[in-house]
Amino acid sequence: MTAQPKIYVAGHRGMVGSAIVRALRQQGRTNIIARTHAELDLTNQAAVQAFFKQEKPTQVYLAAAKVGGIHANNIYPADFIYQNLMVQANVIEAAFQNGAKKLLFLGSSCIYPRLAAQPMREDALLTGPLEPTNEPYAIAKIAGIKLCESYNRQYGASHRIDYRSVMPTNLYGPGDNYHPQNSHVIPALIRRFHEAKVASAPKVTIWGSGTPKREFLYVDDMAAASVFVMNLPKAVYDQHTSPMLSHINVGFGSDITIAQLAQAVCTAVGFQGNINFDPTQPDGSPRKLMDSTRLNALGWQAKVNLATGLADAYKDFLTL
Repeated sequence: MTAQPKIYVAGHRGMVGSAIVRALRQQGRTNIIARTHAELDLTNQAAVQAFFKQEKPTQVYLAAAKVGGIHANNIYPADFIYQNLMVQANVIEAAFQNGAKKLLFLGSSCIYPRLAAQPMREDALLTGPLEPTNEPYAIAKIAGIKLCESYNRQYGASHRIDYRSVMPTNLYGPGDNYHPQNSHVIPALIRRFHEAKVASAPKVTIWGSGTPKREFLYVDDMAAASVFVMNLPKAVYDQHTSPMLSHINVGFGSDITIAQLAQAVCTAVGFQGNINFDPTQPDGSPRKLMDSTRLNALGWQAKVNLATGLADAYKDFLTL
C-alpha cells in the first residue's frame, strides 16, 4: 500500500484553507500539517525555510493570502501587494528547496483585465489593464501563477516538480470574514441584513448601483475542485494547459447582478425591509464571470446552488 502524501495546507484557518482540510479529511487523508500565523509568519523567509526543512511536506496547498473587499484593497494597497508577494515567494521557494514535488497555488478572478471579454478565459491573462481598486492584490496573484510556471519550466524535468494554479471566482461560505468594512460582498451583506433584522430597520442601503454582475462559488465546491486538480495525472493536466498558460479557472458557471444577490441574501437572512442602492459609491468591475470550460472538460462541476450556500453561510455567521 502506497504511503499517504504529507500535505501542508498554508492558510488552514482561512475560509478556503479550512475547506481544503475538510475535503482532504473526507477523502481519508490524515497526514495533514498546518501552522497558525502565530506559529509561522509566512512573510518571514528564514522561518518558512526552517519549517519546510523540519516537516518536509510532499504536497502543498497554498491558500494563505491577505484578502479583502473593495474598501480594504483601496485603503491598504501596500499591505496587499507586499504580504501576498512575500508569502507566495517564500512558500514556493521553500517547497522547491525541501523536496515538495506537488504544489497548488490558489489565485483570484481579479487577475483578469477589468474589461476582459465575458466569460473570462484563462488566455485573457495580461491582455489589458486591471481593475484599479484591487490592482496590487491582482499583481501579486499573477506573480504567484508565474512563480509556479517558472519553477516548472526551470526545474520540472530535472527535479520532477509539478506546481499548479487554480483561479477561483468569488467565494463564500463557512469561515468567511464578516468584518464591517474589510469583508467581501456576501459576508458584508449577511452582516448588514442580519443587523437590520435585529434592529427592525426599515431599509438597508448598499454601495453602488446594483447592476454589476458577479459569479459566486460555495467554498466547499472550491475545496473539492482544488483537491481534484491537485490529484489529476500530470499528463492529463498538461494536455489541458500549456507551460506559460497553466492556470485553471474554477467557477460556478453563471452570474447574477448585485441587486439579485442582495435579494437572495435578504431572503436567506429573513430581513423584511426595503433594499436601497447608493450609486455614488464604487461598483468595481462591471462583470466578472469565469469561463470554466477547462475544468469542466477535465470532469469537474460545481454542485452547491446559491440558495443552499447562502443558508449555510448564514448559519455559520450565527455561530460567531
